[in-house]
Amino acid sequence: MTIPHTEADKLARSLLAKQGIGAIWKLHQVAAEAHLAGFRLSAADLVEVAEAAERAWISDECCLNPGFGDLTASRP
Repeated sequence: MTIPHTEADKLARSLLAKQGIGAIWKLHQVAAEAHLAGFRLSAADLVEVAEAAERAWISDECCLNPGFGDLTASRP
């Protein structure tokens, strides 16, 4: 497990812990809505958090997804 370095990393891990992997999809949805509404910097920030969550999910997959570690550990 890596230690979060940025605020986006910290927020991403917190969201994953509370909401699970669905948080990543929701972040992307809200980022798209913000972009369409003209809030491009906010959208970029949301995408940054979503991408940090994706990295955290991939790096800690066996820990964040109990019971599926055996399935994911064997993938190529």
